[in-house]
Amino acid sequence: MKESATSPAATIHDVAIAAGVSDGTVDRVIHNRSGVSEKTRRKVLEKIEELGFKPNVAASLLAFTGKKRQLVVCLIPEFKKGEIWEVWMNGIIKGEEYASRLNVSVEMIFYDQRNSKSFQECCTKAVDMEPSVVIVAPMFRANSIKFAKELSARDIPVVFIDTKPDVDDYLGFFGMPMYESGFLGAFVLTDGREDSIREIVDIRIKRDSKSLSDPMLMRRTGFEDYINSNLEGCRILDVVIDPNDQEDIDEKLDEVFKGGNETRYLVMFNSRSHLVASYLSRKKVKNCILVGYDMLEKNLQGLRDGYIHAIIAQHFDDQAYRALVMISDYLVLGKEFPKRDNYGQMDILNAYNCDYYKSDF
Repeated sequence: MKESATSPAATIHDVAIAAGVSDGTVDRVIHNRSGVSEKTRRKVLEKIEELGFKPNVAASLLAFTGKKRQLVVCLIPEFKKGEIWEVWMNGIIKGEEYASRLNVSVEMIFYDQRNSKSFQECCTKAVDMEPSVVIVAPMFRANSIKFAKELSARDIPVVFIDTKPDVDDYLGFFGMPMYESGFLGAFVLTDGREDSIREIVDIRIKRDSKSLSDPMLMRRTGFEDYINSNLEGCRILDVVIDPNDQEDIDEKLDEVFKGGNETRYLVMFNSRSHLVASYLSRKKVKNCILVGYDMLEKNLQGLRDGYIHAIIAQHFDDQAYRALVMISDYLVLGKEFPKRDNYGQMDILNAYNCDYYKSDF
């Protein structure tokens, strides 16, 4: 029933309670932003109509202008156009639009994922900025654990994205479940072929000189556990390539494919499977099954061309957006995270469905 002329005007919070959703969800519907299912959107619009709610954007913004501005510092690896961290960045930029309306600012710090010293220096810089919350992509496990402990000692909440180190004190995590994604990758690679597989080649990329950066460790562990449980006698061979050295890539993969037409089973746990697909295309190699991760355009092209069998993917941009929305609501509206570990979907893409896997961003 619509309000009478004398009844108090309905608020966003009233609509949220009536619809059984958060204030942030109502705000997204009002401003026609992504991140809301069609079913929820219809329900919110129905309650807006029932309550006679009339959004007053100026008044909503004014409510936060008198409060202290909150600062979120985000540490992610440096990236080039077309790399996976650009996808994360797109979501951060979108989430920043929401955060700014609640008087929350976002500062980016970029570190060299091949250099642990660069990561340490960026961690120090982040602490010196006295942030309200820190978002970090923890490429270097030991350094990330140390950083998380320092933030905890200073009562600064930390949110991990992409991967998560072994710490107990953290506000939230956004990303794919790493161990399970490795398990799934092994299933996709071997399903129906168990009796014929004697060797699997794990193609790894060269990172820092001391091998301190290994964000794919848990994914690799999940993969190996599946293989050891289901393929007796199958060995996993590690091959390390330099992603910035084409000669090294060719030399290492030439070694893998020498010796006849036997089918090779390959896996890459990072977003660089397109490097192998490119090699296979140039060398006209067809006798292999390659499974990779992450929805990059170069990887999708490898699927279309038939050189990548499957990609395990999720929408990283949506994950980053959700992280900033939930952090902003936590800082300004006092909303606790509904759950700490916000796992993204694990979608299996192939040549037949990859062109229909679109992001809302």
